[in-house]
Amino acid sequence: MTDIIILPGIGGSGETHWQTHWECGNPHIRRFQPTSWDQPDLGDWIAALDRMVASARTPPLLVAHSLACLLVAHWQSISSLPVAGAFLVAVPDPTGAAFPAEAASFAPVPEGRLRFPSLIVASTDDPYGEFHYAERRAVQWGSGLVEVGALGHINGSSGLGNWPGGLALFQAFAAGARHVAAEADSAVTP
Repeated sequence: MTDIIILPGIGGSGETHWQTHWECGNPHIRRFQPTSWDQPDLGDWIAALDRMVASARTPPLLVAHSLACLLVAHWQSISSLPVAGAFLVAVPDPTGAAFPAEAASFAPVPEGRLRFPSLIVASTDDPYGEFHYAERRAVQWGSGLVEVGALGHINGSSGLGNWPGGLALFQAFAAGARHVAAEADSAVTP
């Protein structure tokens, strides 16, 4: 079974957040732990993610929400640790008016292609990142893109509970990422 690392955004994804529901329902899921959820520091968050990926038994799947999506883009550009893929939900726009000032160290965002499979899941009415921003990031990062309708910031305030639709998207993405990894392994093995 592939390890799964939950990467919350600012605040750490509280009890009503779908990430917390998923974590409670799956023993293969672990949550990364930066020094502070409320005063994010990019260097600290990168180090926390690097420790989590390094401790995984297999290349993990990353499940990022909001600010953690930007973390993944920064981290993958400086770390060579393997991951199976990244499921990126509600990518925020650091140039937007709603972007939190305490997260300023996460800008500017790397624009190059991610080195592993990725899928961006975006809402049509996200106050932290308009849909066209998610479209632009998908092109820059080489990510797939799924529009899930008007779900706000796709967080605890969206009232999604376990977010069954999102879990189905994640399971399909995970299956595809495992298939890509198996093909890569068979291409290397004589």
